[in-house]
Amino acid sequence: MFIETQDTPNPATLKFMPGREVSPVQMHDFRDAEAAHISPLAQALFANGGVDGVFLGPDFIAITKADDQQWPHLKPALLGVIMDHFQSGAPVIASGTQDGGEEAYEGEAAEIVAQIKDLLDTRVRPAVARDGGDIVFQRFEADSGLVYLHMRGACAGCPSSTMTLKHGIENLLKHYIPEITAVEQAL
Repeated sequence: MFIETQDTPNPATLKFMPGREVSPVQMHDFRDAEAAHISPLAQALFANGGVDGVFLGPDFIAITKADDQQWPHLKPALLGVIMDHFQSGAPVIASGTQDGGEEAYEGEAAEIVAQIKDLLDTRVRPAVARDGGDIVFQRFEADSGLVYLHMRGACAGCPSSTMTLKHGIENLLKHYIPEITAVEQAL
């Protein structure tokens, strides 16, 4: 098994591409070992030590290292964990687990939210995924026109994520949906 690696705009995050599907139906972002309880792969990566985050994309794994770690020392061990996991045949996500639901919108707000999600899915997420990250709709406040988005994977904590969010995504959404006044990072 050959696993490619790729740098991301976030120097603390490296993208690992095993050449097979990782999490094709739903992407998952784990910020600590406790949150990774639904993923045997993420649990194994955290158990290796020196890992601060694991993001499972459709065909990649973005791993964020701890500040006191160096990639030349950590990368070989993580490659071994990924290889062992896929060769074992264990699932990436344990069966019967899923994330919670989201807020329901009605009327004009529902139409706006549908437009926001469509633009994110078709124009933003593919570009962000190339860098080992993801962006997820969190909520829309119809009275103020504020959109809250959550940056995941390599995008979480990336030095350029604020620029991407405010100048790229905000401008795109405001161009197509005039009701939007601003885009903010959800915490």
